[in-house]
Amino acid sequence: MFNFDEASKKSKEAIDGMLKSYSEAAKSFQAIATEASEYSKKSFQDMTAFMEAFAAARSIDAAYDLQTKYVKSAYEGFIAEAAKMGDMYADLAKSAYKPYEAPIAKSTAVKTANAA
Repeated sequence: MFNFDEASKKSKEAIDGMLKSYSEAAKSFQAIATEASEYSKKSFQDMTAFMEAFAAARSIDAAYDLQTKYVKSAYEGFIAEAAKMGDMYADLAKSAYKPYEAPIAKSTAVKTANAA
């Protein structure tokens, strides 16, 4: 016979897990958006400072050195930021999966036991 109390308990657990997952995802997306905004702001400030220094350069050699340093710095900053954002997205995926990890492992164990 169908047990309504057990079904109610299971559906409550599923909804609680889903809400926790959504909450974690929202926090992670907020952190990612904040990080992207801060990086964009810093990048724009660095570009502005470079353009001012580049415009004030008195020789081609000085302008070339400025440009080389700026490109190297911008590239290294981008690579560091990309790695950081990649880690943030990986953490987002892990936290989104976490509430479902135990129920999936439990159901997999039951199916494996039934198959044997």
